[in-house]
Amino acid sequence: MALTGMDIYKLLPKKNCKECGFPTCLAFAMKLAQGGVDAEKCPYMSDEAKKKLSEATAPLMKTVKFGRGDKTYTLGGETVLFRHEKTFVNRNRFAVMFNDTMSEEEINEKISRMNGVNYVRINENMFVEIAAVKCESKNKEKYIELLKKVKNECKLAVPMIITDDPEIAKAAVDEVKGLGPILFGANEENFEAMVNIAKENNLLLGVEAENLEALYNLVEKIHSLGYKELLLSTKAGSAKQLFEDVVNIRRTALISQDRTFGYPTAVFVNRLSKDKFMQLSYASMFIEKYASIIVLDDIDYSLALPLFALRQNIYTDPQRPMRVEQGIYKIGQADENSPLLVTVDFALTYFIVSGEVERSKVPAWVLIPDAGGYSVLTAWAAGKFSGKSIAKAVKDFGVEDKIKTREIIIPGKVAVLKSDIEDALPGWKVVVGTEEAAMIPKFLRDYAAKRS
Repeated sequence: MALTGMDIYKLLPKKNCKECGFPTCLAFAMKLAQGGVDAEKCPYMSDEAKKKLSEATAPLMKTVKFGRGDKTYTLGGETVLFRHEKTFVNRNRFAVMFNDTMSEEEINEKISRMNGVNYVRINENMFVEIAAVKCESKNKEKYIELLKKVKNECKLAVPMIITDDPEIAKAAVDEVKGLGPILFGANEENFEAMVNIAKENNLLLGVEAENLEALYNLVEKIHSLGYKELLLSTKAGSAKQLFEDVVNIRRTALISQDRTFGYPTAVFVNRLSKDKFMQLSYASMFIEKYASIIVLDDIDYSLALPLFALRQNIYTDPQRPMRVEQGIYKIGQADENSPLLVTVDFALTYFIVSGEVERSKVPAWVLIPDAGGYSVLTAWAAGKFSGKSIAKAVKDFGVEDKIKTREIIIPGKVAVLKSDIEDALPGWKVVVGTEEAAMIPKFLRDYAAKRS
């Protein structure tokens, strides 16, 4: 059970020194119980008390990691069932499945499609983070050969070793341990050997059982061996049962406060259907409820775009708007004579506007000032989208060095900014654009024709 504010208060030195930033030890204890401050803020707490507090105040769902270097990923650490209660913390990761019974042609095509998914959306690089490599042949040499190929050709992905054979698992770990792989395949028969391999190499260990009861008992046995870097999964054969299992694991950890199930989960949507769009549907469901690793048979841009966009929206703080980085963006083959538009840094607005500019086939520049992450009218009403902020962006991002034009196109809904911008930018002319983004293509074509 989590400690209350009074439980924590009893562990404190009760000096009321205020060095923690709070007026009294009781106030500090209450804030610590809510998770709003770190126990390290108290300079006089004993090591024993810090250890007890650290264990008691840690998230009920354990935070675990896999990968190495700049490809290190964090899973778990979640504290709520619904993102509007607070926020979800560590986004799920996608995996593409390979197995050693596939033909060379199938493997190469899958690698090519997987590597082809690599793009930037709202300042985040989008690519497949995990290559799941399953041993189906039981042939160690054949499996290691496939693992080597995937390691060498899927440079952006962390390997996920999938086997229930400890001997093969050990050889596979030796081959890719420098990449911090996930070792998946611990079960009732092999868990002791698999735990030893995971312990020796400090790896995230995937644990699988037929149902929740068997999984719970298996995790307890693994705990008795002193290992708690786990990833949980069941062998549910239907989407309904798998959904119930994943939700119940999360609820058991967060609502019942049972740390036995306080771990992230993996789901294999490729077991539920072989149709790519059904896998897309299942994956979308488990992004929201509550899988940390989602394994697909394959991926291409048509699958990645909706999945990554949904994940990015779910794993953002709902109290903070999604923003694009401020700056000047080049659309198409824009040059020094191309038109300049300005809009806000609210991500949805930017993507709609930039999409319509691309549709116009008129090369252009889009300037993004600091508008607080709000939509056009909201930013204007809040004083965030103004003549001063736009003029500041023109100067900060060296717009006058990039383009010869001294005309700037503003959204039609904030036409009232025209005189303010011209006052803040001497020598510039403000052109009032369209009120609706859908009209941008025609507007830009007409604008370009008049200037030519």
